[in-house]
Amino acid sequence: MRAQNTGLSFTHRCRVYYEDTDAGGVVYYVNYLKFMERARTERLRALGFVQSQLAGENLLFVVHSAEARYLAPARLDDELLVSAEVVELNRASLRFHQQVRRAGDDALLCEGRVTVACVRADSFKPRAIPEALRAAFSGASPIPAGE
Repeated sequence: MRAQNTGLSFTHRCRVYYEDTDAGGVVYYVNYLKFMERARTERLRALGFVQSQLAGENLLFVVHSAEARYLAPARLDDELLVSAEVVELNRASLRFHQQVRRAGDDALLCEGRVTVACVRADSFKPRAIPEALRAAFSGASPIPAGE
């Protein structure tokens, strides 16, 4: 069963640190994927699920594919707003649309689509997303970061 456009958005705030930048003083391109990963993790946490506990229940989410489009650079000390919106919920996978924006001027810096697969922690074989997680992703109101 495929659910399209669940429409629940979530935003995670983070800051650009020196370690995130390259020799040119801007965020190194791969670090946008790290920011997106953190937003997805915090989205789970806001829904009441913690990755370490899920792993203990033999469940992991692994990135299946990622696509990113870079539009403008983020720089040292910028505050970023990173969204994580589920746009497709399948039996054993989720597809996210994500954006990284600069908080100061709301400029869109990067956007991407990331598909994550639900797998067994002991074998990395696909498994169905548990009903509690499925219900949370398809109908719960996310808690804004910091609340």
